Amino acid sequence: MQALLELKKLSFSTRAGTLVSEASIAYAPGRATALTGPSGSGKSTVLKLSAGLLTPDSGQVFYRGRDLSLMSRAENLEFRRESAFVFQDTALWSNQSLEQNLNLPLQLHFPQMSHRERLFRIKETLAEVGYTRTLDLRPAALSAGEQKLIGFARALLCRPSLLFLDEWTASLDDDAARRLVRVVEDFKNRGNTILFVSHDLSLIQSLADCVIMIKSGRVTTE
Repeated sequence: MQALLELKKLSFSTRAGTLVSEASIAYAPGRATALTGPSGSGKSTVLKLSAGLLTPDSGQVFYRGRDLSLMSRAENLEFRRESAFVFQDTALWSNQSLEQNLNLPLQLHFPQMSHRERLFRIKETLAEVGYTRTLDLRPAALSAGEQKLIGFARALLCRPSLLFLDEWTASLDDDAARRLVRVVEDFKNRGNTILFVSHDLSLIQSLADCVIMIKSGRVTTE
């Protein structure tokens, strides 16, 4: 089976030192892959490199056999529409309302959608993740858990086939976490692909088809 996404000998450093060294990983389509390891081992960095959010110092990332760094603007936009990232800190625009935050990906990827269609999609997705408050608020008015729900909804809005999840159940109470786990399980059961970072052993055991252990920026497959 051809890999959906493949990392070939990726390395990445900052002024603090080398965070990822010679990482090679092949992510199979339709499967959930967990990235785990000690705190500070480079898990989130590997996830962001996989998603094309960071540019490696050396090595390549391939999506459906195409090098991310060589994609045309149209090809890169297609990759961005087909994939979505849930950030550990949610990364919502603080100076925008929740509705504005959620409108942005739809306006970018589906410019032909009417305002009514976008609002229907937003409300439908918020119901799926369990957010029930008004959309007129700004992110600062929400709890950390509520911000995570909005960030998760934003990731699902464009109906991606590939999800990147960085400590995605952190800051959530047990009920909200269980709800999002069910959403992710349903996403996977529809044949989609998930790459996630987590310290939660029970979550990894229940969801992951493959576990990548990262230690000091190096990866090993369990």
